[in-house]
Amino acid sequence: MVGDDTHLTEEASAGSVGAPVPSRAVPTPVPSLLVIRHGQSLWNALARWQGMADIDLSDLGKEQARIAAAQLAEGPHEFRRVYASKLARARDTASIIADHLRLDTPTTDERWNEADAGPWQGLTPREIKEQWPGFLERNRRPDGFEPYDTVVQRSLEATTELLGSMEPDQPTIVVTHSGVIRSLRRHLTGASERAPNLGGLWLHLVRGRVRPGHDFDPLSAAEVREFSEGPGQVN
Repeated sequence: MVGDDTHLTEEASAGSVGAPVPSRAVPTPVPSLLVIRHGQSLWNALARWQGMADIDLSDLGKEQARIAAAQLAEGPHEFRRVYASKLARARDTASIIADHLRLDTPTTDERWNEADAGPWQGLTPREIKEQWPGFLERNRRPDGFEPYDTVVQRSLEATTELLGSMEPDQPTIVVTHSGVIRSLRRHLTGASERAPNLGGLWLHLVRGRVRPGHDFDPLSAAEVREFSEGPGQVN
């Protein structure tokens, strides 16, 4: 399902933390970002943790990006810009979307990069369980894995900076990674669901603060998820 925050207003969202509140009263549009995850990568297909490894999109990932781009083009929003992390899987997803929407070449920012997975980079969940028994089950991370607080700090800084530079009628797309979206979602709502490929959420700037909006999942009804999810990996 594709969430639609077209009518989100300051009145509707000023007090919201967590689930978005339907708009009411006189509309006062706010700056809005659609933050989404890249398409399936070659390592997603193998269920390998990627972290900062610069892994390309798979053919399925490119098709996922094209499907999402078509839905965005048909939707109610007139997007103005596309941003991405500096990693190829996000950058190439953003380029496919920008081309379809006839927008400028995406701007990259390393603050949107995936969390550094440290010694888990390149490993499968099975290999991690063998070498770090109980870590995945207890949601623990090894030394060398980028801390949650650091991921939140840099991605929230990028979010706030970008939203602060936008007008309310200039919705913008950011293509980033599962770990970044999950960290932002957890920080803003307390929930920590992983975003599927091309899934994500809307973020809004309301009275100087970043607020969460609706989820976005353009592939929920499409037959393009096969092998796109590896259990427990950072993407």
